[in-house]
Amino acid sequence: MPQQFDRSAEDLGNAIHLEHVNVQVPDQRLATLFYVAGLGLTRDPYLMVSDTNMWINVGRSQFHLPSGKPQVLRGHVGLVIEGREALLKRLASVAGKLAGTAFAFAEHNDYVEAICPWGNRLRCYEPDAARFGRITLGIPYVEFEVPAGTAPAISAFYPEIMGMPAELRTGDGKVAAVKTGRDQHLLFRESESVRPDYDGHHVQMYITDFSGPYRRLLARSLISREDNQYQYRFCDIVDLNSGKPLFTVEHEVRSATHPMFMRPMVNRNPALTNQNYAFDHDQSRWAMAPEQYEG
Repeated sequence: MPQQFDRSAEDLGNAIHLEHVNVQVPDQRLATLFYVAGLGLTRDPYLMVSDTNMWINVGRSQFHLPSGKPQVLRGHVGLVIEGREALLKRLASVAGKLAGTAFAFAEHNDYVEAICPWGNRLRCYEPDAARFGRITLGIPYVEFEVPAGTAPAISAFYPEIMGMPAELRTGDGKVAAVKTGRDQHLLFRESESVRPDYDGHHVQMYITDFSGPYRRLLARSLISREDNQYQYRFCDIVDLNSGKPLFTVEHEVRSATHPMFMRPMVNRNPALTNQNYAFDHDQSRWAMAPEQYEG
């Protein structure tokens, strides 16, 4: 009798990778201090290298930080970063230079919360294969705070319109969990808190069925921007029955034929300095080693 496997556990649905989170920042220097020196991430060395935008590599994902009026995501971004103690030391080392901003950081039981100079919240976790898969450096989820009562309708929107599997979780409040890639999710957590107006930040994902969602969005007049042959955008998540908007956040949707799909990204080892340099240890791994393979 051959061994039985749960084959459905490996289904991704239409979305195959959550690549970047985009928030505007008014000061590229302060952004460098927080994302590069503090968090220990890596500025993309090839693209957006002037002083008007900065792409920050996080394993196979990125933060995009164009210059402009600050944007704050209504929720938080989950990061997997190895080395809690080293992370805390790096964050402490930039505290003086970020004084007078919204910057802060604090330890919690299973994560370190770091707040950027303009108020974006990041939760930094140690690698945990049971929770985040084999990621050692990456963005496993983005969580949005949404109005009470909207999570069920949001979890219905994504499978029907985008072909992306979603489930309604009720263990710790109501959360619509939408699969956006291997071990990656968009989370929509119901909250009674008052949310600020949407300020234009966005998330970006790659999908395989590119035209099907486009046709369904277009039929509901939800396409907000036609970028190019490989990319379009929509902002409103709506109730499928009434058409009522449930939550607004721009989705940058790219095809798997996009020229930048899965482009290689450089990730430095933040523990390495000119004082302790060791040959061939410059790069940081974004996935667990072969001996940790779960199969």
